[in-house]
Amino acid sequence: MFIVQSIYNACRGQLIYCVVQTVEQLANMIQKSKHMVVFTGAGISTSCGIPDFRGPKGIWTLQREGKALPKAALPFNRAMPSITHMALVELEKASILKFVISQNVDGLHLRSGIPRDKLAELHGDSFMEICPSCGVEYVRDFEVETIGLKETPRRCSDAGCGARLRDTVLDWEDALPQKEMDAAEKHCRMADLVLCLGTSLQITPACNLPLKCLRGGGKIVIVNLQKTPKDKKASLVIRGLVDKVIGGVMESLILRIPPFVRIDLFQICLTQAVSSDKRYMNWNLKIESVHGYKAPLPFVKSVEVSFADRQDLKGAVLDKQPFVLKRRSVRIVEPFEVVLKINFIDACRCRYAHIQIPVNFKISRKCPQYDKEAILQKLREAAVQDSQCGQYEIIERRANLSPKYDSTVYAIVTNITTYSKTSVKALTEAVACNGDVKIKSESMKSYSSDTDNKPLRFLKRKSRHTHSKETSSKQLKLHQPNSRL
Repeated sequence: MFIVQSIYNACRGQLIYCVVQTVEQLANMIQKSKHMVVFTGAGISTSCGIPDFRGPKGIWTLQREGKALPKAALPFNRAMPSITHMALVELEKASILKFVISQNVDGLHLRSGIPRDKLAELHGDSFMEICPSCGVEYVRDFEVETIGLKETPRRCSDAGCGARLRDTVLDWEDALPQKEMDAAEKHCRMADLVLCLGTSLQITPACNLPLKCLRGGGKIVIVNLQKTPKDKKASLVIRGLVDKVIGGVMESLILRIPPFVRIDLFQICLTQAVSSDKRYMNWNLKIESVHGYKAPLPFVKSVEVSFADRQDLKGAVLDKQPFVLKRRSVRIVEPFEVVLKINFIDACRCRYAHIQIPVNFKISRKCPQYDKEAILQKLREAAVQDSQCGQYEIIERRANLSPKYDSTVYAIVTNITTYSKTSVKALTEAVACNGDVKIKSESMKSYSSDTDNKPLRFLKRKSRHTHSKETSSKQLKLHQPNSRL
């Protein structure tokens, strides 16, 4: 028994040593690259609480085995970027990463801070709407109601347009968006290194994009828990959790993984009108979304309203959306303050925030100009420095005299996620526990792996379409016809 244990420990030690070498090898390849492209799948989002599809505990795997499907650990719209997401942000800021191609629809790359012009979302974004007329994109804090490029309840806010918006998430029969594909193909051809992270590399035509770098002498690296059909084409294959591998790479490169600060927006609108007998002022206070009429405010649970130094005004608890308080005052009234306690949902790190709203019925046309980006950056820095949520700033104010209203947009910190520094040894031990490391791949017969995620509401719908090899190369195809959403 002692001899067997000794042999096991020796083999394990060699494996861990091999993993350390491989992580360092990947870090060296990244450091030497001139045009690195990252190609991502669902495996980078599983640590965010979003289940994958083909992994050992993936949705399709569990369906085939007749087991219960996984439940989301938190609302889909509150998922936070992973170590890998934020590491990619740092690599982009360091001018190492040139472009990201994503098959995911969770919107986490965009939310993490990857610039839109350096990101191709091949299968769409559950939190984005687009105007089919003028092309303007709208990023929401709630999951768009439809899929399949259908019309949504909102319209383009451009005064000269006003067209009905559409969602951006593909259904099975939808062709990949040409704009996204063109950018992805261009950067893959230019790439000297394509790093594939957490993807099964099975859905065409997306899975063939990394191969385009080979014609120009580029290299492919695959990091995934299971085998993929493209392993034979890769210069380096690492079996392991993507976060563990990328964490080790960042430590080897002596690069930090930046914290993620989530900032949400909401607006407070005060409207007023004189009563018919001219004696009173009827006014409404509304706490609402910045994303248009009837858009939800998903991170607010309730609002408690009270009045400072005004005994004649009765407070209230608003626990249903839309959050509206209706009151009547004498027509001539001195300015006063409304105190709002905004209670957030459990998925937010802070439980509530207090905001004092000055109320003055003499609305001025003059509204200060705010540097939105500068304010948001200052807010992020302050939140990280103090390591607390609930801090807020005004980023926009609008006023109108007929009808009378005053609208103020607030930005508030609702989550802060920091990523602790872990040693390469601990990271690589975790990788070693998950499988092997190979420099050259062997041929494979099993193609089960992590794949591209779609929102959990997709599970309520069964795919009505299957795709044969004759299907157009620009359509979304699945090399597993027996699998259904």
